[in-house]
Amino acid sequence: MESSDGLIRVLGIETSCDETAASVVELRGDQAAEIRSSVVLSQIEEHAAFGGVVPEIAARAHVESLDGIVEAALEDAGMGLADVDAVAVTAGPGLVGGLIVGLMTAKAIAAAAGKPLLAINHLEGHALTARLTDGLAFPYLLLLVSGGHTQIVLVRGVGDYQRWATTIDDALGEAFDKTAKMLGLAYPGGPNVEKEAMRGDASRFAFPRPMKGSAQPDFSFSGLKTAVRQAAGAAAPLSDSDVADVCASFQEAVSDALADRVARSLARFREEFPDIAQPALVVAGGVAANRQIRAELEAQCSQQGFRFIAPPHELCTDNAAMIAWAGIERLRAGLGQDDAASFVPRSRWPLDEVSRPLVGFGRRGAKA
Repeated sequence: MESSDGLIRVLGIETSCDETAASVVELRGDQAAEIRSSVVLSQIEEHAAFGGVVPEIAARAHVESLDGIVEAALEDAGMGLADVDAVAVTAGPGLVGGLIVGLMTAKAIAAAAGKPLLAINHLEGHALTARLTDGLAFPYLLLLVSGGHTQIVLVRGVGDYQRWATTIDDALGEAFDKTAKMLGLAYPGGPNVEKEAMRGDASRFAFPRPMKGSAQPDFSFSGLKTAVRQAAGAAAPLSDSDVADVCASFQEAVSDALADRVARSLARFREEFPDIAQPALVVAGGVAANRQIRAELEAQCSQQGFRFIAPPHELCTDNAAMIAWAGIERLRAGLGQDDAASFVPRSRWPLDEVSRPLVGFGRRGAKA
């Protein structure tokens, strides 16, 4: 797939949730990769009135805008379809309506242009972003924190992932969004909780630190969410300062719990890879944009001699550059897909398909 000078250019398409995105990423030989274009159209305004993403509205918005977004990405990159070597598209996990729009569009583009098609796992895009931005070598640890996922994953190579920890109930991003909704904050919840927390008193409410100190390496956030609801109900009607204090206390509890959970995996990595002089923890996903969480995790990494890597904000949230890059990584690793044209969207698609899912195991009566 590489040209004689090692040049690879991939068009990436991302439609897994409520961002419509396209990007062209270029890699030339041993040089650093270059994001030639990255166009992202957010649907925040379309979903704000509902307090969350409405799948039907998201899919319709992707249909209406994706062609123009792809055209804009190619124009910004100064090239046409003939100049790219392959088309990479998010094929899961995500909202199935949006995935269908992106995958069918990518199939049509690839077929019309005579280009290879790569069906990419959205989570793999997040997992490999640090190699795009920082040239990070394998292996390393990934903390993936988003609206739908909270996991610690050992990244051993392209397509080679081992889940070390996951949430047994809610994802962290979901907990942020539901906390925001309980407090009457606008969508999207995460950034607004963080904004309110900056002016609040984090010591006012003694919220639990879920799983802190537990030998089990996993995460749990449903109990914390319940504690927030109870505190908000007891303080009702909430003043502006009440809302700020709840947000600050919630964010403090989340940061403490995350740092404790991550510390266990850092120690395990040290034990399993003692010869790596400067191990790294990568934080990815929308929640990785939270400044307090970043600061807590960076301090934890510093204490244990780990390099802390958090990609720029625009590459933590959903984007197509990470999908294009994952396509490049797969091409270089010889992991192209002859059957991609027949690939169907996967609303659920774990990075580690061996480990059993644990969501729901934290609820009363659940069984392993």
